[in-house]
Amino acid sequence: MRFHRTVAALATLGLSLSLAACGGDEEGGSGGGDTFKIGIKYDQPGLGFRESDGSFSGFDVDMARVIAEGLGYSEDEIEFVEAVSANRETFLQNGTVDMILATYSITDERKEVVDFAGPYYVAGQDLLVAADNTEITGPDTLDGKRLCSVTGSTSAQKVKDEYAEGVQLQEFDSYGKCTEALLGGQIDAVTTDDIILAGLSNANPGELKVVGAPFSEENYGVGLPKDSADRDKINDLIETAFEDGSWEKAFNDNLGDSGYELPEPPAVDRY
Repeated sequence: MRFHRTVAALATLGLSLSLAACGGDEEGGSGGGDTFKIGIKYDQPGLGFRESDGSFSGFDVDMARVIAEGLGYSEDEIEFVEAVSANRETFLQNGTVDMILATYSITDERKEVVDFAGPYYVAGQDLLVAADNTEITGPDTLDGKRLCSVTGSTSAQKVKDEYAEGVQLQEFDSYGKCTEALLGGQIDAVTTDDIILAGLSNANPGELKVVGAPFSEENYGVGLPKDSADRDKINDLIETAFEDGSWEKAFNDNLGDSGYELPEPPAVDRY
């Protein structure tokens, strides 16, 4: 297991970590510099995470390395940059990064301003509960329960609106704080995309589990600048990763201990 950070440390990480925390000191745009800049999350264990020693781990990180290598970049030419949800389109538009792998869902609205390769993973909203919890088996079993998600997310409200009107919602500014509250018994479940929950479960083996009953669909893509010349090549590289085992290895290396099973690879959308 590549992630060994404690939940207490996770709780200090919000979803809006400062860009000043980014590794690498070079300024300006990419595409002509000495590095290939890739936007990732810094605060999602098992997906995109900056370790205490400054190194990076996660499924998105490993897939980014596979793609960068396929494009001809060596490890020492890759620079990881923190991309929080709010700045991903801007970073692609202004050249801060060359591509983004950061649990970045492909949507028609986003395709108006950026391009996508992939998807390389299809996630679904799910629930994280204590490992010994047998009462919560899906969103419709949450009436009277305490459900946590991050501030600004619509995932918990979706449960209340569509599945369990009597659920009690709790918001924190990071999934680390939700997880800490779940471990402490202050809440009964956490909700967001299943693969994010798998990373949190993986960080707490034997204590937490993903329910495994997804109730939405999110297609994670590689974000690229609009009209990128690399999109077809990256789609080829994603399909090669499905076929040669590197996609499965990236998942198992980072999320294999979570108990969450790797789904079938998705069909790449060559729009």
